[in-house]
Amino acid sequence: MFLVTGATGGLGRRIVRQLRDRELPVRAFVRLTSNYSELEQRGAEIFIGDLTRERDLQRACRGVKYIISAHGSNEASGGAAELDYRANIDLIDFAKEASVEHFVFISVLGADRNFEDSPVFKAKREVEKYLQASGLPYTILRPSGFASNLLPLAERQRDTGFYLLLGDPKNRTSTVSTDDVAKIAIDSVMVEAAKNQIFPVGGPEIMTREETPQIFGRVFQQEPIVVTVPLFVFDGIRDAFGIVNPDLQKSLGTLRVLLANEFYCTQEEIETLESTFNMKMESLESFVRRYLGS
Repeated sequence: MFLVTGATGGLGRRIVRQLRDRELPVRAFVRLTSNYSELEQRGAEIFIGDLTRERDLQRACRGVKYIISAHGSNEASGGAAELDYRANIDLIDFAKEASVEHFVFISVLGADRNFEDSPVFKAKREVEKYLQASGLPYTILRPSGFASNLLPLAERQRDTGFYLLLGDPKNRTSTVSTDDVAKIAIDSVMVEAAKNQIFPVGGPEIMTREETPQIFGRVFQQEPIVVTVPLFVFDGIRDAFGIVNPDLQKSLGTLRVLLANEFYCTQEEIETLESTFNMKMESLESFVRRYLGS
């Protein structure tokens, strides 16, 4: 039995789908208010609970062989301390109690770069360290930006012709297929070379951020109109929020880190990933064509 937290999120939903496609048993940890009917129809066991409640986490771990922690906090509402940090720490403790055989933690690329302005990055790094010291067999995945997060931007460009680019257009990234991350997360419990390892996970190409709308343009056969908003404009808006809501200002630190820095995997890291998991990483263009191409 696999336990997947964050099972209705962009990554978690894909993990559950792939597990069921392989006819593997999976317990999907979901909120009562989330849309989990598709997962139930696919044959997943639905566990309705609250990740901030220890009793729910303890019950969810019973009878589980593998855990994939794919949940995360919402940038706008904060919650890094409760969801990204504390819920994972408790989940690791209850996994040990339940004699779980392998724990897969979805971290973030750059978690080890000491971004003090980001509660999420700090929380992810502290969980990494706690998991490494726990004695549980583990795999830590540090993905770059998920391709699925760009689908709404691609749809907006398709419908309007416009693409809004925040921050430095020359910053480099290696956006990764969310389906690839799901496959790697599942295979991590089965591939011996993945045991007790940390893997940066990115797409096969290192691109500048200004290349993203050009990729969408090729898919939709249109020339994009790119509107670039400098980072200082975002900073001004964030400071304005801080006057009335300091907590929101702090929570936006993660978004600021993502906009201001480069997040990409080296070619050597991608080659290691592909050889370890015997796969070829999917490009952003291929991903978008599969989901939105005509």
